[in-house]
Amino acid sequence: MKRILLLALLLGVAAVAQQPSVANAKLQMRSAAGGLEKEFRALAASQEQPAWLGYAVPVVSGRHNSCCWSSGGGCGCRLEGSGTMITGQAGGGTVKLEGAARLVVLFRVEQRKVGKIRTFSEDCPLDAGGLPFIWLTDVRPPESVALLSGFAAGDDGSREGGRLSESALGAVALHADPAADRALDQFTAADRPERLRERAAFWLGVARGRHGYEVLRRMVESDPSEKVREKAVFALSQSPEPQAVGTMIAVARNDKSGHVRGQALFWLAQKAGRQAAGAITEAAERDPDTEVKKRAVFALSQLPKDEGVPLLIQVAKTNRDPAVRKQAFFWLGQSKDPRALAFFEETLAAGK
Repeated sequence: MKRILLLALLLGVAAVAQQPSVANAKLQMRSAAGGLEKEFRALAASQEQPAWLGYAVPVVSGRHNSCCWSSGGGCGCRLEGSGTMITGQAGGGTVKLEGAARLVVLFRVEQRKVGKIRTFSEDCPLDAGGLPFIWLTDVRPPESVALLSGFAAGDDGSREGGRLSESALGAVALHADPAADRALDQFTAADRPERLRERAAFWLGVARGRHGYEVLRRMVESDPSEKVREKAVFALSQSPEPQAVGTMIAVARNDKSGHVRGQALFWLAQKAGRQAAGAITEAAERDPDTEVKKRAVFALSQLPKDEGVPLLIQVAKTNRDPAVRKQAFFWLGQSKDPRALAFFEETLAAGK
């Protein structure tokens, strides 16, 4: 008897743990143990009126927690309408988001089709606006990745299709499961649409750690699209992997597109550091494209002033291209730094 009571208690605790923190909802619980795709499609096909379907899966570690914050410091999100919900409406006050272990994935369904996909931290209080809220338990992460991947790949070129694809792709990237890496890898293949490859590149840099870096490195070396390589360089600038800076420097030196080289220089400046500053200075001196040299000078102006101003002065003094020197003078003037003013006075005095 004690064992039965203990088992019932444990099952009750597990059920509560899987429920979302949701208010103002007509809550229903369904199990997806028989397969998420089958259960989800059946439920979606039965929804003529607006409803929310959702579940939770383990989330990647790091800074990928989300909720809507109020001006008072609490949080909670309205699923219908806009703005934050009243603090404490569903969660009892301020919610600490750090350390959330699970990602809540929600689908808004109306007229038997999905219109929105949203993600939240599991401890973010939600307000469903009085709509039916169907919560699926027993969801296996690889099945969630497969379901979302269908939406990510289904961009029909419309504004709504693009938003749904982008939301689904972001949700895939936040899954703490190897299936997410495999899905994103497929989305970066050269035969996939450019827009999908660009979005996948962003999430590889933001959320997928070392694996994401390795895929981005291959993309900047081999993707045939200038636009995709440009987005991949930005994604590298968001990667926490230390090798990302070296790869960005290689792009700034070697990419066949002057535009991509210039973008790499710009994002290197945002990363700062001696290694980045040296590569930018080298580009200002040696790149065969004058426009890329100018972009390098602009990138120097984006460095912290203690790094950037002396390097700009050096370019203004010694660069062999008059257009590049002129650009350096311009950005020195914009800096309003005392060292720049002293350099201008010295230059004017020498020209008398």
